[in-house]
Amino acid sequence: MKFTKTILPNGLRLITVPMTDNPSVTVLMMVEAGSKYETKEINGLSHFLEHMVFKGTPRRPKATDISRELDALGAHYNAFTSQECTGYYAKVAATQLDQALDIVSDLFLNPLFPVEEMQKEKGVIIEEIRMYQDLPHREVHEVLNELLYGDQPAGWRVIGSEDNVRSFTREQLVAYRQAHYVSGASTVVVAGSFDESTIMAKIEKLFANMPSTTKQGKVPVSETQTRPQIRIKFKETDQTHIALALRTFSVFDSRIAPMNVLTTILGRGMSSRLFSKMRDQLGICYYINASHSPYTDHGDLTISAGVDASRVDEALKGILEECRRLKDEVVSEAELQKAKDYITGTSTLELETSEARSEFFGSQEIIKGTIEPLEKSIAKIRAVTSADIQKLATDIFIDAHLNMAIVGKMKDDSQFKPYFTLGS
Repeated sequence: MKFTKTILPNGLRLITVPMTDNPSVTVLMMVEAGSKYETKEINGLSHFLEHMVFKGTPRRPKATDISRELDALGAHYNAFTSQECTGYYAKVAATQLDQALDIVSDLFLNPLFPVEEMQKEKGVIIEEIRMYQDLPHREVHEVLNELLYGDQPAGWRVIGSEDNVRSFTREQLVAYRQAHYVSGASTVVVAGSFDESTIMAKIEKLFANMPSTTKQGKVPVSETQTRPQIRIKFKETDQTHIALALRTFSVFDSRIAPMNVLTTILGRGMSSRLFSKMRDQLGICYYINASHSPYTDHGDLTISAGVDASRVDEALKGILEECRRLKDEVVSEAELQKAKDYITGTSTLELETSEARSEFFGSQEIIKGTIEPLEKSIAKIRAVTSADIQKLATDIFIDAHLNMAIVGKMKDDSQFKPYFTLGS
């Protein structure tokens, strides 16, 4: 999978990903600005800023000017904020690249932040907060994150709180943007069908005057857990939602490939151990999955499920048993190969579109500062052994890493404590 990385004179990183004969092209702007760069007082400001970027520029002074122009292109466009980055993108037909690039760069470089629009958008985001809180399968992950990391940036909600959102001022927005939206912390990705030399020249011109000041950093994550932890949030629901997590490691760790394979064996796909046991054998849930989330200085392996309130104990015991099995039993060569083939196949399919490729390359550059081609990642997956999986399971499946959040009609965690252990 070909790509070219160029560092422009002002430090802005440009990644071009040509896709021969692809009918679309995606322009993605990413910046190292997310909730982990905030203080408690301005938690949620990164996400608020992401919304406000679409509220007008000097050339496009109204939000409707922006949306009307993008809609006229037939564009797919949006933005996202995470703990460590913010992204803005537009996907268009290849013939509309110049216009899409002009719009995305204008939004990123020249937001007006009109005060009257800020007040309206506060109401929008408060409703967004309430919407997520009303989704227990999503809320359980917020409760889990707070349990894992507590009162530090990694433990705060990316979207912030209602009180914080109400308090934000235009001065805070401007100051935060000046501190973080600088050229050395930003990356432009263009993926799809385009002329590479032409687009590089246009981007260098568009971003020539972007500020290149030194960026503010973030507070390192602190982890001090010594025993299993449980947190329950009572909510009147028909289903109890469980999120069990193990502390792991950062995106820079050499064990990322074995972790990818372990996670797949455990809970990715309909033939994974957890799906086969919990859904096919026990009929205990509709959804269950495992995922690994590595960040710049921490990570976690999370197992999620929604079950009937009367079967929570049965579900939890089943999940813990499968975790212990990975420590106690060597994975067979057949199961190991199936997991590797699953990863290879899904990784390829997930990168079929220009939008997916732009995020694949941009996220790596923004988070790691370097890009590992898919072919190299797959080679590392192919090299993983059953011994690697068992060693990794032994390292991470320990009581000092064990956490669980529950959202449902439950108030007491005493019933779980006698068996909430991985035997270490």
